[in-house]
Amino acid sequence: MLEFIGNFLWLAIAGAASIGGFVTMKKFVRGRLRFVDGVHRRGVPLVAGIAGWGVGLLAAILPFVTPMTAVLFGIGIGTGVAAGRREIKRLPSP
Repeated sequence: MLEFIGNFLWLAIAGAASIGGFVTMKKFVRGRLRFVDGVHRRGVPLVAGIAGWGVGLLAAILPFVTPMTAVLFGIGIGTGVAAGRREIKRLPSP
């Protein structure tokens, strides 16, 4: 029973980290980095995802935050940057 609660808590934290990273980065790229040309380079989502993984790995010293949570956070960051980039291309130019 206690193992089930621990697994559920890990799943909730990992899901919140990945979804929160995705939504936050998508909004940040679309709002703040709209006019920055460097965000349109090919490797930017990968670099952002690796940086997010590194920050998440620092948080892995906390209980219920595992290295896998850091990986999911990095994936959320990278996909959020990529989605924000795609939305910028679809917006009408000023």
